Amino acid sequence: MLRPLLTDKATAPLTFSLDPPDNQRLAVLCGQLDHNLKQVASFFEVVITSRGPLFSISGSEKAAEQAKLSLNELYAQTMDQRSLNDEAVYRVLRSVANCEKITDSVLKIRTPKKQVKPRSRRQYQYVTDILTSDVVFGVGPAGTGKTYLAVACAVQAMAADEIERIILVRPAVEAGERLGFLPGDIGQKVDPYLRPLYDALYEFLGFERVARLLDRNVIELAPLAYMRGRTLSNAFVILDEAQNTTRQQMKMALTRLGFGSKAVITGDITQTDLPDGTVSGLSHAIDALGEVDGISATYFTPSDVVRHALVQRIIEAYDAKQE
Repeated sequence: MLRPLLTDKATAPLTFSLDPPDNQRLAVLCGQLDHNLKQVASFFEVVITSRGPLFSISGSEKAAEQAKLSLNELYAQTMDQRSLNDEAVYRVLRSVANCEKITDSVLKIRTPKKQVKPRSRRQYQYVTDILTSDVVFGVGPAGTGKTYLAVACAVQAMAADEIERIILVRPAVEAGERLGFLPGDIGQKVDPYLRPLYDALYEFLGFERVARLLDRNVIELAPLAYMRGRTLSNAFVILDEAQNTTRQQMKMALTRLGFGSKAVITGDITQTDLPDGTVSGLSHAIDALGEVDGISATYFTPSDVVRHALVQRIIEAYDAKQE
């Protein structure tokens, strides 16, 4: 039996059974020395006791229901997993805390290598916006899945022949660096800035297929400056790190869209690397285009972070310091 972790106001315990009973899967669910159960109990501030497949959860009604939902989802994952690491458990907890019930009916993004599903209400809204709007802004802190989900949607659209090309763009202004001061040809100069996009592409398509598509220019990765003068038709354009664009650059990027194209603009307006006094093109565009039909925006918060739990606490600590 798991020892009570936290006390709570007296409420009727929520009891249930995990089916089908399987001692090996139950051991994976609980973790070594009940580590996973302790993580669930601590997260929702409930008391969990267990005896085989029978569980009892004490706490507030909402917290107990969320803990139960989390345990059911984690138990389902043990069907094909021999262990549950902290990251896997945390992602489920965050999804449930954001009131996004995880079931097979949840919206899924299908790519050749894997399926991806939103892990929070805001991620769900973000993906829905991408599927239904021509221009989408995804704004918020690191670790909320803005770029990852945008790349997944682009790969899905290409696999379904909805678009002909994927164009991944970043402004070449980060940490005080500019392209002209970096060694190598243009490909070598741009590569470090686009590495997160490469990583997502490899995950969804595989190394060999990405290499072939890059050689054929079906997937194009480029600095924002190289977009000037172009018209992009039947393309899925992702402008990443858009907080580092100027107003003129953002206008230029948005007006590149041709027929059959879609644009997703992602960034964190609190992390701009622009010179002091320069207005971020992302901030300006959000203000200027908020009422334009066909444009949607999703605003992520630290509670939507799906990386290591510590990342969320770091973001919240920085935000508190700035207030």
